Amino acid sequence: MTRYDVVVIGAGLGGLTAGAILAREGRKVLVIERSNSVGGAASSYKVGDLFVEGSLHETSDPRDPRDPKHDLLTRAGVLDKVTWSPSETFYEVRGGPVGSPLVLPASFDGARAALIARFPDCRDGIDQLMREIEHGTAEAERTLSLAQKLNALFGTNEAVKCALAANLAYYHDDPATLLWSHFATSQSQYLRSGPCYVNGGSQRLSSALARAIKTAGSDAMLRRAVSHVSPGADGTHTITHTAKDGSDPRTIEAACVLSNAAPEALAGLLPADAAARLRTHYAPMSASISLFALTLGLSRPPREVGFTSYSTQLLPSWMTRLADYTHGTTLMADEPGERMPPMAVVDYSAIDSGVPAPPHVLSFFGADRLSNWDSSDMDRYREKRARWQTAIVRYLDGQYPGLADAVVASSFNTALSTRQYLNAPEGAVYGFAPTVAQADAARSPQTPIEGLYLSSAYANAGGYTGVIQAGAACADMILQSAR
Repeated sequence: MTRYDVVVIGAGLGGLTAGAILAREGRKVLVIERSNSVGGAASSYKVGDLFVEGSLHETSDPRDPRDPKHDLLTRAGVLDKVTWSPSETFYEVRGGPVGSPLVLPASFDGARAALIARFPDCRDGIDQLMREIEHGTAEAERTLSLAQKLNALFGTNEAVKCALAANLAYYHDDPATLLWSHFATSQSQYLRSGPCYVNGGSQRLSSALARAIKTAGSDAMLRRAVSHVSPGADGTHTITHTAKDGSDPRTIEAACVLSNAAPEALAGLLPADAAARLRTHYAPMSASISLFALTLGLSRPPREVGFTSYSTQLLPSWMTRLADYTHGTTLMADEPGERMPPMAVVDYSAIDSGVPAPPHVLSFFGADRLSNWDSSDMDRYREKRARWQTAIVRYLDGQYPGLADAVVASSFNTALSTRQYLNAPEGAVYGFAPTVAQADAARSPQTPIEGLYLSSAYANAGGYTGVIQAGAACADMILQSAR
């Protein structure tokens, strides 16, 4: 029976990061992935001629030595193996109580100046907030929500609060429960090093990590699914994997097993007693939001129909206060009407993104819930999804006249798509929800099963920085244990 030091279940970004670091440290690593390619959420692909980015469109720039990913991707051997395309602006926000477009430059001083110029009466509150974000003092306020923080500083001025929290869907959908320190830490990373995109798509980063694993003498196996993990009393784990159709079972052994899956998905691979322990351990934790993502291919550059920034946060007219944001998450439970949810918009042609064109790619996404979509009748699901897609394009055409006529290709994914593709309970995209209620919950790569680890967002925080940090922390835990 073949024996490995480490077996990684799933080739998501966290597992690939852990696998690359461990392989470069001399460990014998095997990554097992059920899909046709590596990456998980960090994937990009084509639907016909249309380029579709699976998830990533903006992360803080890891080339900056202060960025949390800088040392980790260097250790994994990939920091200089991909091209990082920067954006000069953090985001543009328009609509809702903010009204006309407001552009936030990608720096503390630039963002502060832009906010004060738009909201001069809020200068003191803006200065204090930006100072706390820049210097990391928010970490001490572990019982405070984002809404509580903004309400304390800005009272009833909903416009400035919506401007400051416009990219809420990067983390959560409810400012009343989102942990303020989590939001502040994440925003500081963008403003410190600047946002960027993996030139040519996030698939390039995932593939670079897989190559680093193979270059170091280990391997990644595609189109194979792990069907069972049996923890051994002697610290040796037995792993069974099969072809995607369940045929050709093979058994291997490993000292450590790393999982990219959610704890619940991992529990389904374990014997009953180990599964019960795992479920009990994570039972108090609730999953994050999911996302919908509409990708449009245009026959002409988006700037010709009014797009002016790489990243735009588009707030609907019915949204009059920041607290309204959370109501947008449940709109897709019903048929489309007059109300559309808040959306983030990405125009890949606004920077040197490496995304192929034509068609010119626009990506729209927002918070979603699995409960919005009934999968019991897939034909009805697809029909409802098509109606929502049509309604969103019609709404966007009202904001950007001429957009609808320019659409030549499209792809629409929902929370149900996310659950099916990533095998993520509730379609969660950020692991466990970063809420005040879960502020003190232990997020660690180590599970209650010895030698069994999480290398995904469930071991740290969501987003690409959090997942890479989780993978590296997992690798370090294994290396330290061996020493």
